[in-house]
Amino acid sequence: MTRRPPSSSRVLRLFGRGSRAESRRIADVLRTETIGGALLLAGALLGLVWANSPWGGAYEALRSFRVGPAALHLDLSLAAWAADGLLAIFFFVAGLELKREFTAGDLRDPRRAAVPVAAAMGGVLVPAVAYLVTTSVAGAADAAQGWAIPTATDIAFALAVLAVIGRHLPAALRTFLLTLAVVDDLLAIVIIAVFYTERLAPLPLLGAAVPLAVFALLVRRDVRAWWLLLPLAALTWALVHASGVHATVAGVLLAFTVPTSSTGRRAGATAPAEHFEHRFRPLSAGVAVPVFAFLSAGVAIGGPDGLVRTMADPVALGVAAGLIVGKPLGVMAATWLVSRFTHAELDESLAWVDVLGLALLAGIGFTVSLLIGELAFGAGSQGDAHVKIAVLAGSLTAALLAAVVLRLRDNVYRRIEREQAPSGPS
Repeated sequence: MTRRPPSSSRVLRLFGRGSRAESRRIADVLRTETIGGALLLAGALLGLVWANSPWGGAYEALRSFRVGPAALHLDLSLAAWAADGLLAIFFFVAGLELKREFTAGDLRDPRRAAVPVAAAMGGVLVPAVAYLVTTSVAGAADAAQGWAIPTATDIAFALAVLAVIGRHLPAALRTFLLTLAVVDDLLAIVIIAVFYTERLAPLPLLGAAVPLAVFALLVRRDVRAWWLLLPLAALTWALVHASGVHATVAGVLLAFTVPTSSTGRRAGATAPAEHFEHRFRPLSAGVAVPVFAFLSAGVAIGGPDGLVRTMADPVALGVAAGLIVGKPLGVMAATWLVSRFTHAELDESLAWVDVLGLALLAGIGFTVSLLIGELAFGAGSQGDAHVKIAVLAGSLTAALLAAVVLRLRDNVYRRIEREQAPSGPS
């Protein structure tokens, strides 16, 4: 019997247009993240140049300068404050975005959500396999702890590149990249919590549930007073930090307690999740991530311990292979499998080469990759230094490859726009 083609109402369009309200919200997010990407790049370049200048010692002294209350075990270096504290803000915003997408956005439809979720999972599994295979072939059996380094996509960096090279690309591609990267970040934080927690102190972790519960109760009652919520969030963060679980997990836990619709006395007003996202996204994109990049990207690339030795390090080769080969292969394969085994079809305005360019762009793994590198090999270690160089080189290569593909496609869409534009009066 001949199989009937699915009706148009049942067909899911891959990268199809979202609702108008969702498109406006995504556009606002993209503008902030694009500016944040430029600041991130500036911070990373400043740190890299300073570390390789004659004043590199001053840069290291700044990174290692300790501040904080020793009685609370929070006398941390500035680099540690950036990784544990500032990135908690980044993950708080990512958690808000993810919750809004899946509870109030277009991705509350499971069929729509399946595509970016599958792509994100493919973009985590395949790079990890590429890393492990590369390091195993190179004979580095002790490098397995770095398997998660090439699994994350940097939202701000990738969107900034896309904004520069793809002004005429369909907006659906930007939306897909944003959603993929947010899901990617959630998977990364789960990996950090499960696989990179060396010690676990149960009492502080249980204690963190108390301020977290009070925070959740207040935000569900639409309480938005910073002098109430901020101390509770800080206490939750401090207790999670003391438990041995990476403190950035606290950011995601706090975000997941925030309602995505208005309740109580503020019914009909801006939802709490939208309110907090509006307040904290500029802080995350404009301050937290660039400062972390500045304090983390500075690594000496000259001399015998720099670029030359890094090129022979199996860990660096594995990270580069994961970002440049594994990441795009995983995203492409997962997206194709969704279209192959479901009723999903690529939107008629797009081609698979567009997806390829996007998949290459997903290989820009900067912020979270640097963080996982520090957790895997120890901040300041030779392995960490090689990881930083590999992440920088791999991300730059992925960005250049994506730029070639997407720039060609951008020219195609620009010609189409010109041809479809109404001609002026004769």
